[in-house]
Amino acid sequence: MKILVIGPSWVGDMMMSQSLYRTLKAEHPDAVIDVMAPAWCRPLLSRMPEVNQALPMPLGHGALALGERRRLGKSLRANHYDRAYVLPNSFKSALVPFFAGIKRRIGWRGEMRYGVLNDVRVLDKAAFPLMVERYVALGYDTPVRSASALPQPLLWPQLRVDEDEKQMTAALFALSADRPTIGFCPGAEFGPAKRWPHYHYAALAEQLIAEGYQILLFGSAKDRKTGDTLLSSLSESARAHCKNLAGETQLEQAVILIAHCAAVVSNDSGLMHIAAALNRPLVALYGPSSPDFTPPLSHQARIIRLISGYHKVRKGDAEEGYHQSLIDIQPERVLQELHALLRPAQE
Repeated sequence: MKILVIGPSWVGDMMMSQSLYRTLKAEHPDAVIDVMAPAWCRPLLSRMPEVNQALPMPLGHGALALGERRRLGKSLRANHYDRAYVLPNSFKSALVPFFAGIKRRIGWRGEMRYGVLNDVRVLDKAAFPLMVERYVALGYDTPVRSASALPQPLLWPQLRVDEDEKQMTAALFALSADRPTIGFCPGAEFGPAKRWPHYHYAALAEQLIAEGYQILLFGSAKDRKTGDTLLSSLSESARAHCKNLAGETQLEQAVILIAHCAAVVSNDSGLMHIAAALNRPLVALYGPSSPDFTPPLSHQARIIRLISGYHKVRKGDAEEGYHQSLIDIQPERVLQELHALLRPAQE
């Protein structure tokens, strides 16, 4: 069976979509799964053993580009896909499999996609509270009516990184071989309201460095300033053991270095989901956004959140746009969770 998946466009969603690929391989062991997604996803897809190849989606997130989607779909006809799974809910995301003439096209109804999809599932959001459950439910030929009816346990994301890659990449970035590494992911695409304050990260870094760790700051070029602010908040002696890699690593390298970390502390972000899929001990810090829909999928993760509900705010009322609920999470609490996660590895 040849399968085409139209994948999501965000890091966290792409990571959670691996649960569908793992489910499809469990249901159809001989299936060949290709995933069409933005080109930047390739470093993630290449580390998912279930995925045969990543096909670049050349069109931007908001572009309808009907003619281009028709051309793209027709170019895939020679691949003779048996079925397609469309994970985004937009009408336009279902057009490529339609134009490719794929016989069975599966997805949630989304934007009234009757016709372009011919195996349309109607989503009861209350019955599938987690995004990963919604992805996995599509993997079964007989429609599943609720998350409780899904075979358990769910097959959570798992990325592959080998030991040689870790050592080579650690050497490339001149990491100390004498100090274990803790990764911090202090940025957030959502906005400053989703970030744990830089001064809390700095206080935690000071303590961890005093305990013999080195700190790596991960993120995109947009997070560079956040990392620099954190770094400048450290004492001069501590600064020598903290590297701001935001904007300096390709995604491939960031994945490998996160796999190299003894533990990770992260805001709710795509990198948090990568750390979870690498099974790193993880402390995930939530404020206005909620872990009720997209929690880190790992038994090694500890979630800290002091409020409930979902608050659609990108900038908080506190200084620098921080949200009070994240300000209230004290470094001592995060350190306590980290120590609890690291203890089994040290014993």
